[in-house]
Amino acid sequence: MSEAPVAPRPGSADAAGLAPDGRPDPLLTPPRARTGWRMLPARVVAMCVVELQKLRHDRTELYTRAVQPALWLLIFGETFTRLKAIPTGGTPYIDYLAPGIIAQSAMFIAIFYGIQIIWERDAGILTKLLVTPTPRAALITGKAFASGVKALIQAVVVIAIAALLGVALTWNPLRLLGVAVAVILGSAFFSCLSMTIAGIVLTRDRLMGIGQAITMPLFFGSNALYPVALMPGWLQAVSKANPLSYQVDALRGLLLGTPHHLALDYAVLVLAAAAGITAASSLLGRLAR
Repeated sequence: MSEAPVAPRPGSADAAGLAPDGRPDPLLTPPRARTGWRMLPARVVAMCVVELQKLRHDRTELYTRAVQPALWLLIFGETFTRLKAIPTGGTPYIDYLAPGIIAQSAMFIAIFYGIQIIWERDAGILTKLLVTPTPRAALITGKAFASGVKALIQAVVVIAIAALLGVALTWNPLRLLGVAVAVILGSAFFSCLSMTIAGIVLTRDRLMGIGQAITMPLFFGSNALYPVALMPGWLQAVSKANPLSYQVDALRGLLLGTPHHLALDYAVLVLAAAAGITAASSLLGRLAR
């Protein structure tokens, strides 16, 4: 009869999960679980991918949202270019307008993002997400950057329309990368602003009303349509406090090569996005009650 297998002695390489050469054996040693901040990037990416998966089932939003920026460029831009009513420092008005319309279309996508999180609460999805180990900041950040990717798709559409209309845009890859970063950061802030408002008002009807009330003031209170120097003093103060102005300034400088303040623009956008994520994360629990 064959002898029974001998159990490994305590302290042997097999018992310690080591290979014969003394190195850890991946078949015997389970991987160390990621905890704390090591888990955060993976959770953010996962939430972002989940949000973007919805586009595979319904792309209607991408097509319908392309109509409004096209109308702004085709009608408003072409008309005011012919009128020459707004001084833009030698830049054709439609060229001056194109970066502002990119920022506007991105903001319009993000500013109603809170409606989606209220729907998730009503459907019971948000409660299930909150009982997982995923940090609340990761949930909000994933949704914020998903809205930024959607806005980036919209920006590509606007850039294509502007190119067809003869707008003198740059095609430098590094500048286009900077444009993508500015669009994503701006959209992240406005989507977090929307989710913060959702955590305060708690209902879709109230959020819709507030979103419609602040969207156009944010747009007209920025440098998207006209230079800041043409504004009255009080509106110039509003423009300086409006993150959309810094996003437009960055887009205009990168796409057209006009004078800009990129360091300040990106600093404001990063701080605004971080503040928005913090505020929305702190109110997420209240929304789920």
